[in-house]
Amino acid sequence: MNELKKVVIFGATSAIAEHAARDLIDRGASLFCVGRDQGKLEVIVTDLKIRNSTSQRIEGYVADLMDTEGHSQILKVAEETLGGIDAALVCYGTLPDQKRCESSFSMARDAIDVNAISVISLLTELANKFESQKRGVIAVVSSVAGDRGRQSNYVYGAAKGMVSIFMQGLRNRLAKHGVSVVTIKPGFVDTPMTEGFDKSSILWTKPEKISKGLVNAMESGKSCVYLPGFWRWIMLLIRCIPEGLFKRLSL
Repeated sequence: MNELKKVVIFGATSAIAEHAARDLIDRGASLFCVGRDQGKLEVIVTDLKIRNSTSQRIEGYVADLMDTEGHSQILKVAEETLGGIDAALVCYGTLPDQKRCESSFSMARDAIDVNAISVISLLTELANKFESQKRGVIAVVSSVAGDRGRQSNYVYGAAKGMVSIFMQGLRNRLAKHGVSVVTIKPGFVDTPMTEGFDKSSILWTKPEKISKGLVNAMESGKSCVYLPGFWRWIMLLIRCIPEGLFKRLSL
């Protein structure tokens, strides 16, 4: 089992990350929470401090993770604050408007920069650090959308697919160094990012359910986890549809 006593959360103000932070607090972790929205971050950190014991440390750090030049500094401050890092959770992103991305490369590029390029920058810093210390957990929230390109969200899916493939490579590279690389692939999650969607389907899940599975996967060091688990079989079926048939479907 992996130790999760000193954890950095990137994107700590997202719904899934907030619930994951609570689960980590319950397991005795100290947290360094990175978020862009100062007001929201302060509210979350205050709540976490109320929940923790006197031995745990909870700190917030305001940063725009699109500033990739600042990633190494964030990691340095996190390590100094916590006295080391056992694990890192990368849990942020945006859900772009597919139609607008189709008509504007600039918007498509922005979506890929947020959901993939900035994440890969963080992963590069984290991988080098954990490789040198010969232990640790790197977990990233990707998406089932990255398993196959679909007309309804292929820009978002392409970005998430890029992250998932990058994580596969990191997993292969870091396994021999005692580092767990965990890819989390949620399905439909009821969060502010999906506001406006029809959520009457039984496939929708609350972020608190995702967070519990996420933290369990970090602790056990699983390679790739679909949450909830039934999404593994749904996406297996979708990936197996022949291309000739798939391109005629409205998915």
